[in-house]
Amino acid sequence: MKKIKIVLQLLGLAIFTLYSFNAVTQDEWVVPEEYKTMKNPTNANDGENKAIGKSLYNKHCKSCHGKEGFGDGPKADEQEGDLGDFSSAEFQVQTDGELFYKVTKGRDDMPKFEKKVSSDEDRWLIVNYMRTLEE
Repeated sequence: MKKIKIVLQLLGLAIFTLYSFNAVTQDEWVVPEEYKTMKNPTNANDGENKAIGKSLYNKHCKSCHGKEGFGDGPKADEQEGDLGDFSSAEFQVQTDGELFYKVTKGRDDMPKFEKKVSSDEDRWLIVNYMRTLEE
């Protein structure tokens, strides 16, 4: 009887471990190395670029990510995944290339914007605007 109890406990632990590992790996957003080191070719300090980036963000991103990037836009409740908090240090530590990749390629509820915002420059300007949402 004692052996069965131990086996059941080990089985339960194994199932819990596998479930936990699977949950963690599903949330991880793997960005290819060539994007991580990609340099942003736009001037983030240019006033016109800032205005364009904000306008594009408001048109394409604000409905889910919210005005200040907290993930609290009017469509946020319709999404299944974590929308992130663009003001957080965890978000802001990502490279511009990582953010560009995520905006461009999307994943799960996050749509691909490589067709909707077909200009690479415009997607870089969105990245620049996302940087302004830092706390």
